[in-house]
Amino acid sequence: MLVIPVLLIVVITVVDQLVPADIHLGPLLVIAPAITASFAGPWITGLVGFLTVGAQAYIGWHFGVLFTRNVLVQILALTVLSALTVFYCVLRDRRRHQLAQVRMVAEAAQHVLLWPLPEQIGSMRIACLYLAAEAEAQIGGDLYAATPTDSGVRVMIGDVRGKGLSAIGEAALLIGAFREAAHHHTTLPALAKALEQSVARNLPELETEGETGERFATVMLVEIPDTDPITRVLSCGHPPPLLLSAASVALVPVHPAPPLGVHELGEAEYTLDAFSFEPGDTLLLYTDGVIEARDAGGAFYPLAARAAQWAGDSPEQLLHHIRRDLLAHVGGRLDDDAALIALCRVPEAQRGHRHRRPP
Repeated sequence: MLVIPVLLIVVITVVDQLVPADIHLGPLLVIAPAITASFAGPWITGLVGFLTVGAQAYIGWHFGVLFTRNVLVQILALTVLSALTVFYCVLRDRRRHQLAQVRMVAEAAQHVLLWPLPEQIGSMRIACLYLAAEAEAQIGGDLYAATPTDSGVRVMIGDVRGKGLSAIGEAALLIGAFREAAHHHTTLPALAKALEQSVARNLPELETEGETGERFATVMLVEIPDTDPITRVLSCGHPPPLLLSAASVALVPVHPAPPLGVHELGEAEYTLDAFSFEPGDTLLLYTDGVIEARDAGGAFYPLAARAAQWAGDSPEQLLHHIRRDLLAHVGGRLDDDAALIALCRVPEAQRGHRHRRPP
């Protein structure tokens, strides 16, 4: 890239000596430091500016008019413009450094709120995918978490009202409540009741003026035993999961309760659904940002039909295919946050360490 401004200086200097005397190309030399500032730092830009001023002085010396008022003004103007360009580079690099620091802090904070799930817990091989609607963000209003229990693993996926960075507070609240309550309640209805109470206590503190009573979250809770294929699910207004097997792809039937934060229910009012989750099957949990993603014609993303094409793939491969296909469907940019978790029950002979995390 540095060749371009240097070559411009040489070309302008040479051509200025070949054109008629009443045509002056020296002022065009200012292009060189201006171009350099777009890709180089202040030192390189200052060097190019120095070469520019030297080239203008050489042109004046070549024609024997170096100390005329016109050439001196041109040299002074090039010096001032080059100095301003260098000053701009200094400010830009300082802002770039500050932005890099802020981005590092933001990424660290987002990683703490929604850290990657282990690639395997007990009998479950797990893969997760998060696509944030907010530019430069890694998380937003969607959330997920998984924790091992004495007999298996409990998984939560949810979606708080709103999207992007403004919804991170609610997402962090639910994740923290789940990580603690999942170890203290023996049943999913009791866990859902605990999450509802946590939301009722803490969500009002996150409400802004004009949002009273409008904060809520949909949640899907899943309890997968290590040895028993009977898996239990509880939905609080969340879309039902997909069960992918070698023979079929089907929605798991659920009886959803209201979303958390809408109406507090008693433990007995939650409906617990169960289904058979056999070794080799894959359970796909997702948020409505996936199934409500639209293409240019307004058509929703057909998750079940597309996932059926990759039913035999590993969780990682499945989510890789869905991510690429989903972004192609919407034209590269989602309007809402989207999260997916793929869980595959592996046969006993293939199970590794209980909590192996990805490197």
